[in-house]
Amino acid sequence: MKRNNSSINKQEKIEQEKRGKRIKAIRENELHMNKTQLAKEIGISSQFLGLVEDGKGNLVYRSIRKLRDLSGHSADYILYGLDDNNINKTKELLQNYSEDEIIETMNFIKHFILLIRNI
Repeated sequence: MKRNNSSINKQEKIEQEKRGKRIKAIRENELHMNKTQLAKEIGISSQFLGLVEDGKGNLVYRSIRKLRDLSGHSADYILYGLDDNNINKTKELLQNYSEDEIIETMNFIKHFILLIRNI
């Protein structure tokens, strides 16, 4: 099935605008910084940060990583709006188990789901 490029571009634009709004909200409501201050902290110009917040530009990996470290939000939240609370709760729960225990449990869940689908 062939996808329509205009619908893909429209969706990407919507996501870019949402991402810009999230970044602006983090800057204003949580970090209490102006554009110049945050831009300096994440290694970009305040003009470019303005473009990002307006949904007209994207941060590079290095700047996302710095914003993540500064804000305490996951890159998943900054980029896609995924709930940090779920990620943090999962990390908390898993820290009590070894990597082998986690892998074994994931394999069990995978097999259990396959079993349920075949019923």
